[in-house]
Amino acid sequence: MDEAKISKTFAQLFTHKKRLSEAHMRDMFAQDESRFSSFSAFCGDLLLDYSKNCLDEPAMADLFSLARIAGVEKYRDDMWAAKPINFTEDRSVLHMALRYQGKSAVLVDGEDVMPAVKQVLNNIREFSQKIRSGGIIGSTGKKFTDIVSIGIGGSDLGPAMVTAALAPYANDHWPNENLRVHYVSNVDGADLGDTLKALNPANTMFIVASKTFTTDETMTNAASARDWLISSLGKEAIAAHFTAISTNIAACRAFGIKEARIFGFWDWVGGRYSVWSAIGLPVALAIGFESFEKFLMGAAEMDSHFLQTPIEKNLPVILALIGIWHRNICDFSTLAILPYDQRMSRFPAYLQQLDMESNGKRTTLRGKTTSYATGPIVWGEPGTNGQHAFYQLLHQGTDIVPCDFLIAANPDEHMGNHHAKLVANCFAQSKALMTGKDIDQVMAELKGQGMDAQKAKKIAPHKVFPGNRPSNTIVYKQLDPETLGALIALYEHKIFVQGVIWGINSFDQWGVELGKQLAKDLLPLVLDSSKKSGEAENDSSTNGLLDYFHKLKT
Repeated sequence: MDEAKISKTFAQLFTHKKRLSEAHMRDMFAQDESRFSSFSAFCGDLLLDYSKNCLDEPAMADLFSLARIAGVEKYRDDMWAAKPINFTEDRSVLHMALRYQGKSAVLVDGEDVMPAVKQVLNNIREFSQKIRSGGIIGSTGKKFTDIVSIGIGGSDLGPAMVTAALAPYANDHWPNENLRVHYVSNVDGADLGDTLKALNPANTMFIVASKTFTTDETMTNAASARDWLISSLGKEAIAAHFTAISTNIAACRAFGIKEARIFGFWDWVGGRYSVWSAIGLPVALAIGFESFEKFLMGAAEMDSHFLQTPIEKNLPVILALIGIWHRNICDFSTLAILPYDQRMSRFPAYLQQLDMESNGKRTTLRGKTTSYATGPIVWGEPGTNGQHAFYQLLHQGTDIVPCDFLIAANPDEHMGNHHAKLVANCFAQSKALMTGKDIDQVMAELKGQGMDAQKAKKIAPHKVFPGNRPSNTIVYKQLDPETLGALIALYEHKIFVQGVIWGINSFDQWGVELGKQLAKDLLPLVLDSSKKSGEAENDSSTNGLLDYFHKLKT
């Protein structure tokens, strides 16, 4: 990475920003009838329209130069070549291998990992098909009607999001029509308690997802679930009703899980990139293995696009560079993810983890503290609900929030003109953010409504929309398994590209450790008010909170 060239390119980008500071996107469109075609790109039938950003071709040219100077293509190839780009943990990053559709070997330390990947997929196929058909039953001889997946973070967010998004595919070729998949992640007992209330132990299987089988929240929930099962069916029922996704075979056995029910994965799979692995077992149970395979195939198509397409037409690279422009050049600190699909309600939260855990870093690969901003604050909500909540700030607030809109051309339900209205709202919002409405337009409207000039002058400023607010729109044929796989892979690669440009490691997450460590230290003081061990090490606020907690605790 040539830091001098990168600094020079960033300086050029700031020059572009100054040049474009007085420009308005509505004028850009008026002056260039081909703007949409010039600022859009495809992967299959998936369209990325990035024309509604305050960028022109010279600025984009320097952004593409930035990607090349930063070594995006080299790091991309190094990742696929299984080089240990996660250097703080000395690991390769190979989630692409989990969905790879080719026949070539994928080598890690000289060993082809694809036979093991295919074996795990075959195990998922056999297990999910037997559960769904009733070939695997509970300890009392009854079919499983409910699957409870216990995990947290990457072991929960991905499968839970995908299961919800692909709900229409849950009943495809489904012999066991009553099978339901539930997700428990929070150590708050309400999460597990509310889930178990409606379940029958004889018909319930638990999947415990923890790579180390030591994750505190997951193992606390798993132990309580085991107690719940034992209280009804006895200890001997554990082996029939529990499955694990873990690499810690000994701990799984000690818990009571048979080795044949343990699905493994590898240290080159990060948690937030693991839905493609055995962590996706609940998804295969929910939608069937055939649909799960299509989910993998969609991601693989995006992988091929990312690995082979020139960066000027490369969707992940384009999304990443626009994000760099917004975060570093324009100083926009957040990104709103706005899927116009109710079943994508967990997609913003999923991307929140994917992005903020990957690039929420302040230390570069060289061990220096960055002098520039990295990952944005990612948030969002499905449309049209968000329009009646936070869009006020998007349109007229003092902060500019870049937005990603996502919409399918075809719905899964055909209910009158519901979907037409959804699409109209999606396109209208991005248009309104771009065009805005100036004072002259507002005054003309008010006068046209018969309002007198003095009152119109008083009211008009409140109805002005500045516009010129950036957004991307992603349009696809339908939210099917292939498309969802492609969308997730699109954002995975986007985040990777940004990490390369920022010079940070996108694949570790040391920032989650300190709070977990302190929680373990504080637990004895929470459990027993008489314990004072280590109290002197706590600040007065923590001690005061502990004291007041024990006063309130009944």
